[in-house]
Amino acid sequence: MPEGDTIHYAAARMRPILAGRVPDELATPHPRFGADRWPERLGGRVVEGVDAYGKHLFLRFEGDLLIHSHLRMTGVWGVYEQGRRWGRSPRRAWLVLRAAGHEVVQFNGPVLELMTSGRARFDQRIAGLGPDILGSELDEPRFLGRLRGDDPTRPIGDALLDQRTIAGIGNVWKCEGCFAAGIDPWRPTGEVSDDEALQIVRLTRPRMQESAADGHQARHRVIYDRAGRPCPRCGATIAVRGQGDDNRPTYWCPGCQG
Repeated sequence: MPEGDTIHYAAARMRPILAGRVPDELATPHPRFGADRWPERLGGRVVEGVDAYGKHLFLRFEGDLLIHSHLRMTGVWGVYEQGRRWGRSPRRAWLVLRAAGHEVVQFNGPVLELMTSGRARFDQRIAGLGPDILGSELDEPRFLGRLRGDDPTRPIGDALLDQRTIAGIGNVWKCEGCFAAGIDPWRPTGEVSDDEALQIVRLTRPRMQESAADGHQARHRVIYDRAGRPCPRCGATIAVRGQGDDNRPTYWCPGCQG
């Protein structure tokens, strides 16, 4: 699943193309949007902003309308110079915006909806999110408040994936953050001190910021997807096991995260 750094990177690429402009064309080629009339409803409207929050992306149009996107496991945003071949089949395109000699395309985005700004403010999928780890400032007291309101027996690795606690961290960065802080991702949250919890997010945030800036998440990984290899810190063998209701693969070092 694309994590917060991927979404912030996508928003940063789209912003100079769309923000402050009326798109030359807006198309919804997927059949599911056939009756929604987005081109007619959004035609002639300026894109007032392109924003990311956690794993959510928003295209804000004048007149209090916005497109809300969440890519989940299958979606991708692409930005191409007009005429360049797309990275995926045009049959998979759900939304296409053309402006400034470029095409902004969303492929296979399971959550793609047009709504008013007012509705978005009260939609609990959005309003219920915790602080964005990639926000201009990280609201640490709010993060701790959400964390301490959760089940204290829940493993800290699983708790970090809860977007109501902190928005933007996915499975990759939960593993990387726990490793960077030397915290066992299987330790119950109630046994993780406030300082330890803050250390995880403080060490994760700058690496996610780097990934959001250059778009190369893999370049900033240390432990993820390296099961069976020696730990770069202590030399023990990196382990992997499924965690949480979704059985997400969790990578950790039993030697230095015990």
